Amino acid sequence: MSLPELFSILLVVVAIGALMIGYPVALTLAGISLGFAFLGDALGLMNFAILGALPQRIYGVMTNDVLLALPMFVFMGVMLEQSRIAEDLLERVGRLFGRLRGGLGFAVVLVGALLAASTGIVGATAVTMGLIMLPAMLRHGYDPRLAAGTVAASATLAQIVPPSTVLVVLGDQLNIAYQAAQLSSGSFAPNVVSVGDLFAGAIGPGLLLVTLYLAYVALIAWLKPRSAPAVTATPVSSGGLIEALLAPVVLIVAVLGSILFGVATPTEAASVGAVGAILLAWRRAPIGALLRPVAEKTTQITAMIFLILIGATMFSLVFRALGGDDLVSRALTHLPGGVAGAVLVVMLAIFLLGFVMDAFEIVFVVVPIVAPALLKLPGIDPVWLGIMMAVNLQTSYMHPPLGPTLFYLRGVAPPEITTRHIYVGVIPFVLIQLFALIVLWFWPGLATALPHAFYGR
Repeated sequence: MSLPELFSILLVVVAIGALMIGYPVALTLAGISLGFAFLGDALGLMNFAILGALPQRIYGVMTNDVLLALPMFVFMGVMLEQSRIAEDLLERVGRLFGRLRGGLGFAVVLVGALLAASTGIVGATAVTMGLIMLPAMLRHGYDPRLAAGTVAASATLAQIVPPSTVLVVLGDQLNIAYQAAQLSSGSFAPNVVSVGDLFAGAIGPGLLLVTLYLAYVALIAWLKPRSAPAVTATPVSSGGLIEALLAPVVLIVAVLGSILFGVATPTEAASVGAVGAILLAWRRAPIGALLRPVAEKTTQITAMIFLILIGATMFSLVFRALGGDDLVSRALTHLPGGVAGAVLVVMLAIFLLGFVMDAFEIVFVVVPIVAPALLKLPGIDPVWLGIMMAVNLQTSYMHPPLGPTLFYLRGVAPPEITTRHIYVGVIPFVLIQLFALIVLWFWPGLATALPHAFYGR
């Protein structure tokens, strides 16, 4: 191993250490990378002039057609949250299932899936469900751990169920890595993997997770009836339920349907979803009162994502200049177990990094480093790899100690729910997600069948 490659490893170690201490992600990545670039140039390990490519890369990020979908998907989700459409859906579905043992838990999972497919934002879903369902579940005698774990896990479905914002950025980064892998292998007419491919590939695993969550709640309700009792609820009329379901179903059909059937690109579909959210909100509140807070929150979330991406772009430039990508490629190629061993090591690394980094950080920092090396190995389907990463990344949203969903939930949870309740409550759901990864490992068709059917992949 050469001295520059040792410096590339040190760069990663120092960056992770700084993140664990609590420094801001984007500034940490950019600042440490700049420091290593100066040091590497002074020691003759790299040429500082390589950072001259940074402005062009940033320009490419800001004009990327795929990433233009992000602010519109974020706007759509925030508008649904602010207009209380999500709250109405939760209340009515809760009344529909509440009379069953474990019924409120079923309602949380099902509404979480619907909100995931119509908003794509974990934070908005977690806060909304935490404010409404946690007090209701506690009031009716639900175990605080089961209540907190069900809400947290259901909220994270917004990370894997399309139109997830994480899938958008993962699709963009994976496509770049896939083309780089093909070019390095001598293919100068590379194939692409699109966000639409990942959206189609995520539907099967998303439905699998919803089914497993429902099965777990049903099992607890059967084994421990006092932990998930039936409740006396005012029946909900069929008209009221249809009205509550109309908003998310319309958006799901408009956004996902237009993407999957090739009517619109993800960016075009995102704009349709944003306009649709405005029209749906119009009936419930003066749109003028909503637009300002929605626009402000959308700007904050979008700016955070792009700032992390710019810092990660600088990090990857310096990492590659120090020879880190060659080091990773050699390491993965020579691991025991061949291709399976390489994928297993990367999945384990992503899972462990989830303890200290969130999904966006992992996508922007780790995927550009490991994905090109993995995709050069024989027999790895890029869509399957992307969905494996996405399901794995979902755990980073909720496993202790730094899962963002845990902090969202802690901020809105009633006083009766402690941090311990939340941390213990999510453990079974993290195990369920790991089981889903095992299913995907042995049954890759769960992720690849729909992309093949829709796009001939």
